[in-house]
Amino acid sequence: MAPTGCLGWSVRDLVFHCLGDAQRGLVALHLPTVRAPDRDATTYWQDWTPDDPGAADGRRFPRVAASLFLHVEQLRESYLETAAAVLHVADDTNADERVATQGHVPTAGALMCTLAVEATIHHLDAVESLAEAPQPSADGLTQVRRSLDGLLGHPVQVDWGDGHYARAAAGRVSLSDTEREQLGVDAARFPLFG
Repeated sequence: MAPTGCLGWSVRDLVFHCLGDAQRGLVALHLPTVRAPDRDATTYWQDWTPDDPGAADGRRFPRVAASLFLHVEQLRESYLETAAAVLHVADDTNADERVATQGHVPTAGALMCTLAVEATIHHLDAVESLAEAPQPSADGLTQVRRSLDGLLGHPVQVDWGDGHYARAAAGRVSLSDTEREQLGVDAARFPLFG
């Protein structure tokens, strides 16, 4: 029940949300489509802003559903098994195959990039109050930076570490006056997604 960087969510809530992402990935990889791709690993995120209609419901559902697990270990095991299944299927899926998810069509490779970005950001969220927990992988943080720079339209002009950039871009931390000055006109675009 430790708090996370995702306002209002405990670690348990966050693990349930990540389980949902893994389930969505597993389903999408089994739903090939002939429709033309309309999202890539960067443009996928343009639909996700903190004030989207329904965002509050999206935050409430994991809270309620996660509470139904009597033991967090059950939830953890379900997430680990489902994430392993997604990775297994992804290994056997052509990265250029078109898949359907959330009303859009990315390639399987783009979908896996978005799942890696989300898992990495939520990993940062989860370990915020867990000092001994391992940090996200360098590869995951590199993918996050690539996606954020893509949303911004250029590499960020502030000398941020990957973790801080991810937290600032996802609205987990507020920009300081100095950071706003360094970002210039880009400051008004933060958070880049939520």
